[in-house]
Amino acid sequence: MIEKAPGVAVQGDPSGPSVLDHLRRDLALPQLFPVHRLDMATSGLVVAAKTPEANRALSLAFQNREVSKCYLAISAKKPAKKQGWVIGDMEKARGGSYRLCRTLDNPARTAFRSFALEGGKRLFVLRPLTGKTHQLRVTLKSLGAPIIGDERYGGAPADRLYLHAWRLEFQFAGNAYHYVAAPRPGELFAKTSVQSAIAALDDDPWCLGV
Repeated sequence: MIEKAPGVAVQGDPSGPSVLDHLRRDLALPQLFPVHRLDMATSGLVVAAKTPEANRALSLAFQNREVSKCYLAISAKKPAKKQGWVIGDMEKARGGSYRLCRTLDNPARTAFRSFALEGGKRLFVLRPLTGKTHQLRVTLKSLGAPIIGDERYGGAPADRLYLHAWRLEFQFAGNAYHYVAAPRPGELFAKTSVQSAIAALDDDPWCLGV
């Protein structure tokens, strides 16, 4: 399990060392396999495997939706609804962006809840059941509440993209694993009021995937 900082690629970054490059060097490992990825701008938990066998087993768990994933995001706008589901197909738009469609041929599925923060901002807890490119960023844009720092999808400018992979739970080799990574980099995540709001979620069964 790896905790990725914002602005760093998981792998294959021509502009500098990626997360896996650093790990291979620091742990003296000949190979590492990225089981799933985060956007470069997103922080939080990433899973990597040391062996092809572990990679196949863990990748299958993600593919079969046997992994509980929970993300945190902050928006400066009020969403069209405060909680529920966003479901729809995603298709490529211009300039590397994506958009949510009303069709349901192979839809992205995201459950969410939101909570009021000071200054009119809202904290979102997001549980994606699928893993489409830009899924959570497009989900919040579709609710009229783009993520702060996500200028591609209409979010307010900020020091970072306020999207963080917060919790992961899965089974592997007969054992249950549960990981939590508190969001640290970022002026908004550092605010006492935001930290208190996140701490209040720690025992919420919905956030734990129960």
